[in-house]
Amino acid sequence: MCGIVGILGQSDVARELLDGLKRLEYRGYDSAGICTVVDGGFERRRAEGKLKNLAARLDAEPLKGRSGIAHTRWATHGAPTEDNAHPHIVGDVAVVHNGIIENFKPLRDELQAEGRKFLSQTDTEVVGHLVARELESGKSPVEAVAAVLPRLHGAFALALLFRNEPDLLIGARLGAPLTVGYGEGENYLGSDALALAGLTQRIAYLEEGDWVVVRRQSVEVFDRENNPVTRPVVSSGVSAVVNEKGNYRHFMQKEIHEQPLVVAQTLQSYLKPLAGEVALPIPDFDFSGVKRVQIVACGTSYYAGMVASYWLEKFARIPVEIDFASEFRYREPVLEPGGLALFISQSGETADTLAALRHARKEGQKIAVVVNVPTSSMAREADLLLPTHAGPEIGVASTKAFTCQLAVLAALAANLARVRDRLTAEDEREIVGQLAEAPAAMNAALDHDEAVLAIAPLVAKARDVLYLGRGPDFPMALEGALKLKEISYIHAEGYAAGEMKHGPIALIDEEVPVIVLAPSGPYFEKTASNMQEVRARGGKVILISDKAGIELAGEGCLATLEMPEVHPLIAPLVYAIPIQLLAYHVAVLKGTDVDQPRNLAKSVTVE
Repeated sequence: MCGIVGILGQSDVARELLDGLKRLEYRGYDSAGICTVVDGGFERRRAEGKLKNLAARLDAEPLKGRSGIAHTRWATHGAPTEDNAHPHIVGDVAVVHNGIIENFKPLRDELQAEGRKFLSQTDTEVVGHLVARELESGKSPVEAVAAVLPRLHGAFALALLFRNEPDLLIGARLGAPLTVGYGEGENYLGSDALALAGLTQRIAYLEEGDWVVVRRQSVEVFDRENNPVTRPVVSSGVSAVVNEKGNYRHFMQKEIHEQPLVVAQTLQSYLKPLAGEVALPIPDFDFSGVKRVQIVACGTSYYAGMVASYWLEKFARIPVEIDFASEFRYREPVLEPGGLALFISQSGETADTLAALRHARKEGQKIAVVVNVPTSSMAREADLLLPTHAGPEIGVASTKAFTCQLAVLAALAANLARVRDRLTAEDEREIVGQLAEAPAAMNAALDHDEAVLAIAPLVAKARDVLYLGRGPDFPMALEGALKLKEISYIHAEGYAAGEMKHGPIALIDEEVPVIVLAPSGPYFEKTASNMQEVRARGGKVILISDKAGIELAGEGCLATLEMPEVHPLIAPLVYAIPIQLLAYHVAVLKGTDVDQPRNLAKSVTVE
């Protein structure tokens, strides 16, 4: 959520700043703005809503200036109005900010008591006033920022521009990512490598507590104690044209259809098909002494972790506990030293998950992370990095990142089972063989896109929808409900099928579609019985199963959707396809913003 771009260029930078913001649209936002320095003064354009509104402002009122900062804002303090949009200008400083200044209220009270006037409801404006006050006292911009940073509590990334020093940008990070870009006679700041992809491939990631003084010809990085430090300059490897939809209508649609390819790419890093073995990126990671696995994640990543909990307990026979990252620290979990704490995040910057990781580290846990960004904060702080290879995911509702997470977690479960002597070589070969077949099975599931489209109108008119599943299909039911909620704004709930009799069955009537995930296999008969209980009470069932399952239980359903028959291990990867496609087609029918649904952000960098 929120996005920062800063440029010290050799020509007018407004259009480059706007292009950088466009590459950050995937993060989610509800207003945007740009500020440049022109002839010793600030020029600013801001707009509510999408970037097209800001682009229209720039067309009508072009911005000059070789130095500038830009921002996409996801509202926290204050409504998403133009007055609250960034950048904020206070005296001789302009500032953009990701995150939350948690102690902004006492700071604001202090500043207002001095007679300072605030023009917005944001916590960000406090930073501008604090720096402006230091500048007014005679400090240089670098001295002013150094004096202010220790007073700020919370999670933030900042970029500051100065009216009287157009060749200077200052950035800082604490709990929110910030990246420095290196050019030729130009230098940059950005929320992530993708923000800078059109400008440079040479970047450095700031560490926790770092702040940076950026000039056209130099970059100086300081740690939180103001000591000069060096952060390695690396190649980002991010394409500037990564956010092209191609022939697809939406990024989400494109990313759904990319899944067989990216899951195959991911599995290539974890499987040795000819040898029939699983191979982790760090083969000598020490699992000895691990008696329990603690999984921590948020949202869709949490449901990937739930599926993994079934696999880890079934194959590795190791106890697993799973927590929402936002609750993990607050229940004060008992963590035995040497335990394995597994964190799952698409971005590797999710604030709650990152805070939980650091808590687990303090409690003596070994840290494993499953992330899609191998240069992220979580990746850099892990003992065992388990990267997915989904590529940048632009749609806010996660699709390909989710299935790549499942692929990695299945490989991890098999590896841990082998290390614990719970898996024979023959069993391991079977698991590797099944995983190797997953991309083809997912491709076969995509062939049923037209059938899903035909079912979508049956769901689009509903006010409430229920999803049912058993075993690993239960978290898939939760994920299906989440997808529908996220992008179509229909209230949906996922339930363990056997729990229907314990309360939720009271919700059943002919107006509530019930989507049942029931591949033939060990859970089918029980799930089919629960489905019949729904139908007996007038419920309208949409059954997603394979040919055998539909032949056994499809009669009398409102609709059926046939998937390829697959091994139970890879069923979650395959059944992710129809629930994603259903949510997508329903959202398109309802006319919602599929790629950037209301109120949501791709990367949640505040708690």
